[in-house]
Parts: sequence; structure tokens; C-alpha cells
Amino acid sequence: MEKAIDTVPQLRKISFADRLKRDKWLYALLLPGLIYFIVFKYLPMWGVLIAFKNYQPFLGFFKSEWVGLDNFKTFLQNPDFFRLLRNTTILAVYDLVFYFPAPIVLALLLNEIRISAYKRVVQTLIYVPHFISMVIVASITYMLLTTENGLVNVLLNKWIGHNIDFLSSEAWFRPMIILQSMWKEIGWGTIIFLAALAGVEHEQYEAATVDGAGRLRQLWHITLPAIRSTIIVLLILRMGNFLDRGFEQILLMMNALNRSVADVFDTYVYTIGITQGAFSYSTAVGLFKSLVGIVLIFTSNYLAKRAGHSGLF
Repeated sequence: MEKAIDTVPQLRKISFADRLKRDKWLYALLLPGLIYFIVFKYLPMWGVLIAFKNYQPFLGFFKSEWVGLDNFKTFLQNPDFFRLLRNTTILAVYDLVFYFPAPIVLALLLNEIRISAYKRVVQTLIYVPHFISMVIVASITYMLLTTENGLVNVLLNKWIGHNIDFLSSEAWFRPMIILQSMWKEIGWGTIIFLAALAGVEHEQYEAATVDGAGRLRQLWHITLPAIRSTIIVLLILRMGNFLDRGFEQILLMMNALNRSVADVFDTYVYTIGITQGAFSYSTAVGLFKSLVGIVLIFTSNYLAKRAGHSGLF
């Protein structure tokens, strides 16, 4: 038995240098992406240290005073904190409930189209808004919804006899933001789901048809399970950006009359950090937002694994 074991050829361990030499062209392909992440993503991260300092530009980073967690305490005790948290959270929940499922539904509908030329035309048309600047989207919104001869208000005036001031209304601000996002990005968001659907073997649908399953049953038992892991991974990634709304869209649509529901963490960071020069304080706010995102990613990943799915990591 011992002789038999001795005759089994031993696999030679390949050192890292040998592996690097053997796959040098593969590692060369990795270099541009690696350099990009190091230069633009990791090196700037040392800047978050100013959240723990009273950073003064004329003193520089090294001579500015360390203040520990004072900036975080000031932010958490600020009367604006709960208003910002409420506004950001409500928009994030709206985003999860209405915007996140929309590309999935659209991808499923596109997948049911059997005329390939018509499908390609529809896909192209719904991708186009993604390439339009948010400034243009805001301008279109103003032209449609303004009370001064805006198309929507002209029609409302004919149907119900009065205008609705969408642009200055607190009640309409959040639906307006979500609808803008959906119109601009819903088509682009279908790309990943359509790629996942392309991997479903057509024989499964043929077998289901032979067994008497209709389109809805095929959708429920074949199509949705096929993209379930993709949906879960994208949902976990989105949880990492739960408090990220981006300041551009909100800033363009915000005005003095809807500011109480429009101001979110991102616009607050822009206002305090850029226009008022409170760099340390605004960095602390941004770092707080990132920490919440990390906690949500780990929590959602843990829950996904507990539910029997593969999760993100």
C-alpha cells in the first residue's frame, strides 16, 4: 500500500514568480484596471482622515488639529440630522419599491417579444434617455410641469379645471424624482437582466410547453428562477448605496418651497462642504453615509445567505 502511494506522482508546487511568468499577458490585461482603482479609488481614501481633524486649508493636512470624533458628534446632534435622514430614507425606500423592480419587469416583457427586429428597436429607444444629461432631463420636466403653459398643466386645466404646481409642491417632489430616475435609467437597467435571460436554455421552455405550461407558468418556474441570483446580487449592491441619492438631480429640482422634503445627505454635503468650506464636517457626514452603506451590505449579504442564496461574498 505504501509502495502504491509512493508511485503516485506528486504535483509540483508552482511559485508566485513562476505563475506570474506563465500568465504574464493575463496579468498585463489586469494592469489598467488595477492602476485605475489604485489612483482614483484607493489613494484618495486617505483624505477621509480630515473628518477627524479641524482641517484648515492654510495650515494643510499635517498641521491641522486632530479633533477625534467631534465632527461626527456635531453632526448627530445637529437639528438637521433627523430631517436629512428622513428625506434620504424615504427617497431610498421609494427607489427600492418602485425603481428597482422596474428594469426587471421591463426585461421580462422584452424577453417575451419574439420578433427580434422589433425587440432591437424597442431596446435602442429605451436606452437613449440614459445618455441624456440630468440638466436636460430637469429642463424637460420644467417645460412639461410648469404652471405657465406646461403641457401637463394645460391638459389638467381642460380636464379638471385647475393647475397643479408640481414643481413647488412638497407632496409631488418625491414622485417626480422617482419618475425622472425611472424614465432616464429603466432601459439601461435592463441590460444585466437581459444578459442573464439570454443564458436560459431554450429547451427548458420547449419541455415546459410540451408539459402544458403556459407563458405565465414558464415565467414563474423558469425565467424568474434563472435571474433570481442576479436580482439578489444587484439588490445587495444597491443596499450599499442606500443613502446615496446624488446631489445633481436633487439640486436641480430643489427650490425654496420644497426644500424641507428635498434636502438629503448629498445636497447637505455639497452645501456645507463646497459653498461654506466646512471640509472636515462635510467629510464626516460623507463617511457616516459610507459606514451605513457598509453595514447594510454586510447585513443584506448575511440575510441572503441565511435565505439559502449565494450572496455577494
